[in-house]
Amino acid sequence: MAVSQTFKKRERERARRERQAEKAKKRAERKLEPQESKTNAVNGAGAANPADFFDENGEPRELDFHDF
Repeated sequence: MAVSQTFKKRERERARRERQAEKAKKRAERKLEPQESKTNAVNGAGAANPADFFDENGEPRELDFHDF
């Protein structure tokens, strides 16, 4: 039994729209993630870890180019 061209086209278009919707949903989720981390930093949840300021010997870390 042969399937009509119109049916194939319709199914292909439906699948394409579903993929687009999934991609848009993922994009929206990724866009929200950085905003959530910013709000956590403002609320104190993202406070700096004291261990970040000292090396493995307990000496204070020096500032380098990437700290600014």
